[in-house]
Amino acid sequence: MKVVTAEIQATKAIGVREKLAAYLELTKPRIAFMLVMTSAAGFYLGAPDNFKVLLFINSMLGIALLAFGVATLNQVWERKTDALMTRTAKRPLPSQKLSFTEALVFGVSLCVVGEIYLAFLVNGLTAFLGLIVIVGYVLLYTPLKTRTSASTAIGAIPGALPPLMGWTASADEISLGAWALFAILFLWQFPHFLAIAWMYKEEYAKAGILMLPVIEPEGKITARQIVIFAVLLLPVSLSPFFIPNFFNESAGLVYLVGASLLGVWFLTASIRAARAKTVEQARKLLLVSVIYLPIIFALLVFTHK
Repeated sequence: MKVVTAEIQATKAIGVREKLAAYLELTKPRIAFMLVMTSAAGFYLGAPDNFKVLLFINSMLGIALLAFGVATLNQVWERKTDALMTRTAKRPLPSQKLSFTEALVFGVSLCVVGEIYLAFLVNGLTAFLGLIVIVGYVLLYTPLKTRTSASTAIGAIPGALPPLMGWTASADEISLGAWALFAILFLWQFPHFLAIAWMYKEEYAKAGILMLPVIEPEGKITARQIVIFAVLLLPVSLSPFFIPNFFNESAGLVYLVGASLLGVWFLTASIRAARAKTVEQARKLLLVSVIYLPIIFALLVFTHK
């Protein structure tokens, strides 16, 4: 009890509005929005002919709660390393706007409520996938970041589950189309996160986070992986075109052309970043990646039969 009291007293004295803003910041709303967006696309693409509006709303609310909770628990775990990096030192925990206990209770509560919400108002399969996200991201990926560069590959698995969860929320099954969405997001993460890792490799090194550019400063393996995953992403992003009954004929061709152009654009940016090995080109790749993702999912939705 004394430890908890001392911990809370160690936080800064801030107003209610600042406190609420700190809780909101813990949830990483911009990242959560992207995850919910891919989930919404998955729901629509996996939905049978009768789109259920109430089920869609419940699914997105449950997934959003889960995304908020996972983001919060990630920051709870990384509070000490966050304090060592300029880009994260002002987050609620290292800046002492919130205490460890406050953030932990908040994060656990969001995850528990999100899981219960999905289990009772959506379906058990989606709730089970949500549990994999919690375990994979919070209990595996996050602690492994200071132990091995393989954490990126491990974290890419729960990171690619949101569109799969959206699909199962509407279809209550995992079919070929769901795996295609999973694969697109899984492969996309590598160039995206490796670009971030290259931009902030000095800060990651200072905090003891073993991203690939930290353990391999010359960047040869990093560059190779960026290009390899961008190359793999191109044919995988075209795979929905070959799934039976996914598109009608004209819409399928529109998707094929659009996804091809997007994939070539992403691959070109990846090759440039890999060749240059500069922060400037890594930042350009990051920008391309954050534009690519919503467009490819929007293209899937608007060309779906």
